[in-house]
Amino acid sequence: MDYAALDDREVVILACKGREPAFRELLTRYEKPVFSLVFRMVRDATLAEDLAQEAFVKAFHALGSYDPKYKFSSWLFKIANNLTIDHLRKKQLDTVSIHGSPHARSNEEAEESQITVTDTSETPEEYTENRQLGTRIEAAIGHLRPEYRTAVLLRHVEGHSYEEVAEIMEVPLGTVKTFIHRGRSELKELLAGVAT
Repeated sequence: MDYAALDDREVVILACKGREPAFRELLTRYEKPVFSLVFRMVRDATLAEDLAQEAFVKAFHALGSYDPKYKFSSWLFKIANNLTIDHLRKKQLDTVSIHGSPHARSNEEAEESQITVTDTSETPEEYTENRQLGTRIEAAIGHLRPEYRTAVLLRHVEGHSYEEVAEIMEVPLGTVKTFIHRGRSELKELLAGVAT
């Protein structure tokens, strides 16, 4: 059977029946997006790997409770988000430090985490400016309250709709809009402070 040709709901049904390739297919589809979401929240690759793995374990154990009328990705991101928020609250981590953190990242990891706009027509100077802006934005996002950070990341970095963000965060749509509005306002202040 070609599991890659099936939609998420079909793969979940097969996983619930104990088909090992179905679990592997779900992991293949969502391992990178889940890691990306968690990494952008905790800013530490090793910790993000651990939390992402824990999220998959929780999700796979709870597959029977998945409601197929919702997107599987939203359900999975909700589990990963809740797990990460719980971790941040328990540990009260300082998730970003412009001058380094207790969990040093390699240059490769730092480059992967940048929010940048790639334009093939940009000059080397423009490219450098865009990279620096991306670094400042990433740092500023890391200083937001966890709720604002999650909403901004899900909407503007991961590209989810407001409705999907509300579903993932398990809050009303109006609350998501408030989180994003306040998050943007704080980002403007933080970025203005860095620029001066």
